[in-house]
Amino acid sequence: MKTSESSIRVFQEPGCEDLPLPAYETEHAAGMDLRAAVTSPVTLAPGERASVPTGIRIALPANVEAQIRPRSGLALRHGISMVNAPGTIDPDYRGEVRVILINHGHEPFTIERGERIAQMVFAPFVRGVWKPVDTLDDTARGDGGFGHTGR
Repeated sequence: MKTSESSIRVFQEPGCEDLPLPAYETEHAAGMDLRAAVTSPVTLAPGERASVPTGIRIALPANVEAQIRPRSGLALRHGISMVNAPGTIDPDYRGEVRVILINHGHEPFTIERGERIAQMVFAPFVRGVWKPVDTLDDTARGDGGFGHTGR
């Protein structure tokens, strides 16, 4: 099966020319790695969070979002994740892409310039239009919510 591609316009912030643009690290990767564009190291104490710049701005096609997701290696080795995972970059946003990282680990963690801190996945979306109704169809699940299946 062939992977589909779409051109994404990207602007690199002044002073960030030393950082590579986000890239897929393997042939079949779904996400591009984002790098920290910090001007000096940023240390997150356990429980601390920070908005980390990536040095890029993007222009997405209509009806495409960029999902910003944590990197599994940082989560496993250091407890570093994202407060709002996944984060959403809307097609009309033109500001710098930033990643809200949090240290869930037990030790301070230092973010260095150029370090891979998150991944970006592009996904199409559909905008919903509300249609008020008097009733909804019945289903086997009904209103069963969190943990209703006993698993």
